Amino acid sequence: MSLSLIAFLVLVAAFAVGSFTKINAGLLATVAAFGVGTLLAGMSIKDVIGQFPAGLFFILVGATLLFAIVRINGTIDLLAYWAERLAGDRKILVPILMFLLTAALASAGAFTPAAIAIVAPVGLALGARFGISTLAMGLVIVQGANAGAFSPVNPFGVLGNKMLDGAGASGESFKLYAYCFIFNAILAVIAYALVQTIMKRRAAKAEARQADGGNAMKNDDGADAPSGGSVSGPGSAGTAVLTAPPQTIAATGTKTRPVKVAATPMRILTLVGIASLLVLTTVLGLDVGVASLVIAAVLIVLDSNVQKPAVESMPWSAIILVTGIVTYVGMLEKMGALKELQEGIAGLGNSSLAALIASYVVAIVSAFASTTGTLGVISPVVVPIAMDPLLTPVGVVTAIAISSSVVDVSPMSTSGALLMASAQPKDERMFFRALLLWAIAMIGVVPLLVWFVFVQLGLG
Repeated sequence: MSLSLIAFLVLVAAFAVGSFTKINAGLLATVAAFGVGTLLAGMSIKDVIGQFPAGLFFILVGATLLFAIVRINGTIDLLAYWAERLAGDRKILVPILMFLLTAALASAGAFTPAAIAIVAPVGLALGARFGISTLAMGLVIVQGANAGAFSPVNPFGVLGNKMLDGAGASGESFKLYAYCFIFNAILAVIAYALVQTIMKRRAAKAEARQADGGNAMKNDDGADAPSGGSVSGPGSAGTAVLTAPPQTIAATGTKTRPVKVAATPMRILTLVGIASLLVLTTVLGLDVGVASLVIAAVLIVLDSNVQKPAVESMPWSAIILVTGIVTYVGMLEKMGALKELQEGIAGLGNSSLAALIASYVVAIVSAFASTTGTLGVISPVVVPIAMDPLLTPVGVVTAIAISSSVVDVSPMSTSGALLMASAQPKDERMFFRALLLWAIAMIGVVPLLVWFVFVQLGLG
């Protein structure tokens, strides 16, 4: 067994342990990088340390700190209040606004799990008030985050653009962002329509059973509803049970007015800070991590009370996961293991087929692990494929980008877990099954679809 194969198996083992236990795969990967690098590859400890992704670390820390402040000082509540006021009684606008809000946060640089963590609690509760399935709303929010995830200032986008740069297509970053945005917007519409239709059918069947029996009807959590009774409101009683948490179903049948959120000076300044982040990074070319840290520091100076809760609420586990995996990948590249893998894929003799295989690999791995870490692992493999003159670099990278992120709804990934955490306790089992089935469907269908559209057809 070659050293490279052993090194890859160690990485797979770290992913497996991290997926099925509470142990952080990034921590294991970091320790393994020193073990494999020094004992098997003959590298010095200094060489292994040199593989730590300092630039990516600053991006993750800066972005998550900034958007933790956005959540803590109530700026996200203000945005949600404006969204609810804008929606009024127009139900269809609610998922659209939540999609756009999550996409805007991700496009502005928020780490995808951070954007979902910010919007999901508000979006699910807001959707429930309008009789929208919490599952449908959750899928829309995740797709919104994925739609903005490949913005040039988002950590996902940074990795995607590195692949484009390596393939000699550095000017195609906006195309990557636009293609991912459009694809996820279409997928959000499909998910919303499909889930809402299924929920309405379930509600109709529940009503039919209630009418036939005339006895107590069981709610999803097993509690008996009043015999022969119904809950009045915009939708039917069955629809309410399936789509809204119990406490959001008003017996009076009226939707409460949105609770006003004041546009305080601090919240306005925070919005200015987010807009400044876009200007600093896209117009002036300042590093995303540095710009995020500067804006976060300014907001902390203006209101020091947000510092402690913001730092404590940062996803340090995710940061360790991502940087640990990327450190190990750097060690693999240093020892020449990635070059062997690239040669193996090149040995297929068909770059288009290699792109399809890579798309399925990242979809499967990302469903159980960090998307950012997965992109970091696959990046050196994708670049030679994207450089094939018969393919378009942006097409190959887009296929990989969508395949790796579309499965983030898996309950075993960070984004899916955040949705489950935002759902009502009674909905957790349903959420787990539904999200897992959706992720499996995405693994089976999306890589082939995006490969055909972006690689085979050469869109881009």
